[in-house]
Amino acid sequence: MIQLREIQKIYRTKTVETIALENVNLEIGRGEFVSVMGPSGCGKSTLLNIIGLLDKPSQGELSFQEKNTRNFSDKEAARLRNQNIGFIFQSFHLINALNVFDNVGMPLLYSRMSSSERKSRTRDVLETVGLSHRMRHFPAELSGGQSQRVAIARAIVAKPSLLLADEPTGNLDSKNGEQIMEMLKDLNKNHQTTVVMVTHDEQLARQTQRIIRFFDGRQVS
Repeated sequence: MIQLREIQKIYRTKTVETIALENVNLEIGRGEFVSVMGPSGCGKSTLLNIIGLLDKPSQGELSFQEKNTRNFSDKEAARLRNQNIGFIFQSFHLINALNVFDNVGMPLLYSRMSSSERKSRTRDVLETVGLSHRMRHFPAELSGGQSQRVAIARAIVAKPSLLLADEPTGNLDSKNGEQIMEMLKDLNKNHQTTVVMVTHDEQLARQTQRIIRFFDGRQVS
């Protein structure tokens, strides 16, 4: 599903050059659940941003579903991303001025669905994450675990084939973290969603099918 070939990412300023990723060669198959581990600053989030077409590598090639994205325009990248990729972040990134229902349904505004279909899809996914009773509440009225479940609902409402999760349990206690992990495993097993998860938690990483480790921008295992 995903192939990275000789990926390098360099951030430059007038005085400093920082190598975030160096010579990364990686394949992730359709339906896999993989975790990415390594110390802070080793390039994990940069890798996720490149896979998610939020950033471009300085060198190398990324292929997604056998499409080489090297020469994609911003518009082409956005179209592929919106149709195929869902994102979950550590800090939730919910819009405080919108209630749960509108936060979750927002990605569907960019689709060609009818209003009734968007509302039905949003209700269904809120039922899936166990928050249908909270759909009219606002982010400030939710616990951390509930906020992350809203973020997951928003990420999967468009039924993406790939889910990218950057420290999805990082701001949660162990109980809520395990609940989120069970949701991700269910999405992978029962909906065949490919999941790539960045985590510092070795116990959670061991529950995935494969652990990819990074150190100083290089893949070490």
